[in-house]
Amino acid sequence: MTTFITGAARGLGRTLTEALAARGEAVIGTHRAPVPAALAPRARWLAADMADPASIAALGPALGSAPLHTLICNAGLYADRGQRLDDGYPPALWAEVFAVNVTGVFLTIQTLLPALRRAPGAKIAILSSQMGSDTRAGGGSYIYRASKAAVLNLGRNLAADLKAEGIAVGIYHPGWVQTDMGGPSAAITPAAAADGLLARFAALSPATTGCFETWDGTPFPF
Repeated sequence: MTTFITGAARGLGRTLTEALAARGEAVIGTHRAPVPAALAPRARWLAADMADPASIAALGPALGSAPLHTLICNAGLYADRGQRLDDGYPPALWAEVFAVNVTGVFLTIQTLLPALRRAPGAKIAILSSQMGSDTRAGGGSYIYRASKAAVLNLGRNLAADLKAEGIAVGIYHPGWVQTDMGGPSAAITPAAAADGLLARFAALSPATTGCFETWDGTPFPF
């Protein structure tokens, strides 16, 4: 069983990689920043920039003819924290965040779909956020919120298209996690989030495809 994780060298992606490697499972991780030395031998590493379509396209040939059982689209960008409504949110920032959080997710799935099709019962896990739900419209962070709403919609439609092939797609809110993105005051540790998410991925099936759940298994409203 092989799991592929984008953004695996830091934050929640790193914790997911460590947890799977500790179980003895095969893990392939993408990285843009340097891979921590302690983590380097525990997975296979592929350099990739989720904002660069050519970089993503190279991932398919790098896998060769090997099957891929689980794809975790974890890499994400939250670059508009603190932007002002009156003079912030420049177009370039919209393009940058959507390139990673939405287009990058789609292109990664598109590139790795042949490998997923070679694994019976393959799964795709997309990390969105509660901030992408219409029920959590608290204002601010417009770019991040819009990107996470878009990737939630993307996941739901992929679930519909891939169900007949037996490929399940789940969308998940990982929680407010104590990472560089979440900050030290966040509610849960990366280890707790990773444990919960891995349990969700294990439970994902064609019967539950298209689900939007929190890290602890609570269904989340769209």
